[in-house]
Amino acid sequence: MATLSTCIIAPTAPHTHTVIFLHGRGDTASNFMTSFQEWRDSESRCLADLFPSVRWVFPQSELRAAARFPAARMSQWFDTWNIANLHEKEELQIDGLKESVASIRVLVDKEVRKLGGQSEKVVLAGLSQGGATAAHTLINVAKRLGGLMVFSGRMPFPGRTLADTRAVLDLAGVPDDDSAVRTTPVLVQHCVDDPLSRIKNGREVRDSLSSFGAQVEWREYPTGGHWFNSPDGIQDASTWLRAHVFQDEGR
Repeated sequence: MATLSTCIIAPTAPHTHTVIFLHGRGDTASNFMTSFQEWRDSESRCLADLFPSVRWVFPQSELRAAARFPAARMSQWFDTWNIANLHEKEELQIDGLKESVASIRVLVDKEVRKLGGQSEKVVLAGLSQGGATAAHTLINVAKRLGGLMVFSGRMPFPGRTLADTRAVLDLAGVPDDDSAVRTTPVLVQHCVDDPLSRIKNGREVRDSLSSFGAQVEWREYPTGGHWFNSPDGIQDASTWLRAHVFQDEGR
C-alpha cells in the first residue's frame, strides 16, 4: 500500500472540514487541482472560494501498467480494459482498486485526526475513475463520513449486494454492517453528453449506492461533457454541501 503524494489548497479561514478529491484516469493531482479551481459558478466563484474553511486535498494516483497498452504505465487508480464497458475483463480492476482504496482510507484517517477525530467532517469526492474509487472507498470504511460526491463516474462491479461488492476487494477492517453507507450523504452528478462515461454509468453509480442504503441526490445536465457542468453543477454542489455537510455551521 503506497503513501500517496498530495496537492493541497489550504483553507483561508479556520479549518473545519476536509474534502479529498480524486482525479480521473491519465490526469495528475497538480493538473486536476488547477482545473478544479477553474470550475466556476455564475458569479465566477470556485468551491474553494465558497467554502474557505475547507482543506482541499488532491491525492496523486500511482503509475500503473495498462494491460491494453503493455508498453505504457499511466496515472490511474486501477486498470481497465474497456472504459466503455467495465464488465469486459473486469478482473483487471481488482488489484489497483484494492490498493487505491486502501491508500485513500489511510488518507481519510489522517485527515480525520487533523479534525480531532470527527469523521463526519471529511468528504470524499472524485471525477470519472476517481469517482469510482471514491465510491468504493465509502463502502469500505467503518465510520460515517461527511459526504461523497461523484462526478462523471462509473461503478466497478455493479449489480452485487453490498457484502458481495466488498468481497471483491477483500480489504481488512471493513465493517459487517451498512451504517457508514446509510448515514453518509451522497451527491452524483453526470452530463448527458459525456462521450467517455455515458450517462448510464452515472445512473449505475446512483442505483448501486441507493441499493446499498445510501441517500443519493442525483443531478444530470444536458451539457458539460466528461467534466463538471457550469454553472449549474457547481451551484448544485454548493447547495448540497451547505445542506448536508455544513448544516451546523451557520452558512
